[in-house]
Amino acid sequence: MSTAAAIFGDIMIVGGALVFATAALGLLRFPDVYTRISAVGTAAGIGIVLVVVGALLHQPTIPDVIKVLVIIALQLITSAIGSIAIARSAYLMDAHIDEFVFDDLAEHHTDEAWRT
Repeated sequence: MSTAAAIFGDIMIVGGALVFATAALGLLRFPDVYTRISAVGTAAGIGIVLVVVGALLHQPTIPDVIKVLVIIALQLITSAIGSIAIARSAYLMDAHIDEFVFDDLAEHHTDEAWRT
């Protein structure tokens, strides 16, 4: 095992942990269920890839590479489907949606601009 690969693996594992920590902060700070789902779904996709690939760099064998590829494929598929299912469930249960505090495009939107 190469020392450089182990160091890069450690960096990727810490990066994945930071992604998960950021998602946890998003769960606490974001105002409604839809933005929270977005934070968790994104973190699940990116964070787990970083952690698993970082762990692979510590012990790179052919069977482990195959396992990591299967883990990444299943995680990306199920994370997206799970996020959509949770968001759909929240929508069907009439979950509260926070109103926008500001709208950057409001000043540029006029009825005449859309007619031309």
